[in-house]
Amino acid sequence: MAHAVTFTVVSDILSSVKSAFFFNGKWKTFTFSLTLECVTLCLFFVCGASAVDPDRASVSAMEGDTVTLHTGVEMNQTDRMTCYFGVNRIAEITGDQSKICADAVCKERFRDRLKLDHQTGSLTIMNTRTTDSGEYNLKITSRNINNIFNVTVHGVPAAERDEMKRKSVKEGESITLDTRVIKKPTDLMRWYFNDSLIAEITGDQSKICSDVQCKERFRDRLEVNQTGSLTITNTRTTDSGEYKLQIISSRFSIMRSFTLTVSDSGSSSVVVIVVVVLLLLLLLVPVVVYFKWQSITQCTGIRRQRGRQDRPDQRDDAQAPEQNETLMKTSNGTIQ
Repeated sequence: MAHAVTFTVVSDILSSVKSAFFFNGKWKTFTFSLTLECVTLCLFFVCGASAVDPDRASVSAMEGDTVTLHTGVEMNQTDRMTCYFGVNRIAEITGDQSKICADAVCKERFRDRLKLDHQTGSLTIMNTRTTDSGEYNLKITSRNINNIFNVTVHGVPAAERDEMKRKSVKEGESITLDTRVIKKPTDLMRWYFNDSLIAEITGDQSKICSDVQCKERFRDRLEVNQTGSLTITNTRTTDSGEYKLQIISSRFSIMRSFTLTVSDSGSSSVVVIVVVVLLLLLLLVPVVVYFKWQSITQCTGIRRQRGRQDRPDQRDDAQAPEQNETLMKTSNGTIQ
């Protein structure tokens, strides 16, 4: 049946060519040129050619992201794969042996930011930079497979990147971690909190906290929208930590990290109160010492004054017996 269909199509094309050549025994040059173009276009699409290379994928990432380029195969001991950045070889797998950045140029460019997966042959570029933009070719020579990726890393000012990736809120407030990506229907998005899966978005469907630990921690306080952005409502200090967004495509995946700090809403007030109390104590100590010294001084003066008053009384008391004895002697003499 397939041969019959092919023959019919070719026959129709040849008939068109023949009619283009002759009309009542005369040549039709102009019509032939147009028909020839039509035949060329027909043959082009019938043979399945396309303007887009099916083995080439475009990857768009933001500076600082982690990008993984997938081969889509399971490697075995007999496979041999070579990874190129442009025309430069950057990694190689032979059986269970691997080499990454064997030359000084590669080491200088990537600086320990490349990783290979022996089982899948996937290449991971960590902490991407704008200089990582270009063409990557994951060539599995043992299977004659070329996986070509056009990677574009967009530069972001450091202040803007920190503002987007480092979030700080007070306890009780809500916070949204924005993906800043255009989500495709076929993309799979996953959110992780300290490496634990907390949300997953596939197409229009989303799944939040599928395990007991996640449900216990967040208690219906997580939300995701159509773009995949994650919102945490009524934040708590226990929500502080690292959040990771993984965007998985059929040919590549991107990992983006966020750091969230939730501060205690009453901590600032307590700190202020403590500081004020300490300042008051520092001011009161000299005052207390001064008044204490004044009190001691006054007490000492009063004691001295009382001592002076007590001395004449003692003298009078000492002289009284003598005067009494004299009087008694005088009285005795007179009586005699």
